[in-house]
Amino acid sequence: MIHVDRKACPLTDSALRTVGLTKRYGRLMAVDDLTLEVAAGEVFGFLGPNGAGKSTTIRMLLGLIRPTAGRASVVGVDAADVTRAHQVLAYVPGDVALWPHLTGAEILHLLARIGPGTDLAYQDELIERFVLDPSKPARTYSTGNRQKVALVAAFATRAPLLVLDEPTSGLDPLMEREFRTAVTQARDRGQTVFLSSHQLAEVQAICDRVGILRAGRLVEVASVARLRALQRAEVTVAFTGTPPALSAVPGVETVEAIGDGQLRFFLTGPPAPALSVLAEADVTALTVREPSLEEIFLDYYGAEAAR
Repeated sequence: MIHVDRKACPLTDSALRTVGLTKRYGRLMAVDDLTLEVAAGEVFGFLGPNGAGKSTTIRMLLGLIRPTAGRASVVGVDAADVTRAHQVLAYVPGDVALWPHLTGAEILHLLARIGPGTDLAYQDELIERFVLDPSKPARTYSTGNRQKVALVAAFATRAPLLVLDEPTSGLDPLMEREFRTAVTQARDRGQTVFLSSHQLAEVQAICDRVGILRAGRLVEVASVARLRALQRAEVTVAFTGTPPALSAVPGVETVEAIGDGQLRFFLTGPPAPALSVLAEADVTALTVREPSLEEIFLDYYGAEAAR
């Protein structure tokens, strides 16, 4: 469990900050003592399976539900001040509902008027990139096209904080690529992106840091590179002659023969001791596979479940 000094975490002008944020529904603890800070200009991935508390956390950030305990701020505004808070953020849910009788263009115009400001030229560019026909009424849109309307509206806004809750639901792979590009461009403009997702490849591709939520509690917060470094790399070695003596090498685990002249082992920590041993052997091929974010994610959950 991560220890945070709450006295050192006042609600300041961070892009997003929570201190001891808690939500209980009767005996069910949906979010438990969540303390988190997201810096301005950061793309932060908020990971967890369905039921982990991600959407409940976002609803508290948006002021849609009140926390049982704790507090949150968005761009220096107390999240409980809903009117002010929604002037500094844009939100995309995973299941977008639109006004059925309005066209896409009319909806975008309405959202631009009530939001914190919109770059209309960039909005037109996004409409083309996301292949959205804004002339059609919303009732004719597929799930993916409804999602596109919300994404275009959010990315075209100049809100300093974008809160995206499973935002690529219903998008095809080409549109997911455009989504990733739009996130990168938002970061380049200095906007902060808070991305809640269970699509680990997506998070791995675009996020600076990730937080892993399990059963309402924060398991870890780290950069993607740091999370990978905490995990074991899988190493496959092909050799001739005498096998390299790896069993007692610091950081080497689970050495096994996988065929004639081939070994596989797992490596944690600095690779230098293992490389020194391999340099003394007649190695003909060496392959190192880093764990994916999905494997890291499952490792955290597996370790927690075993406790």
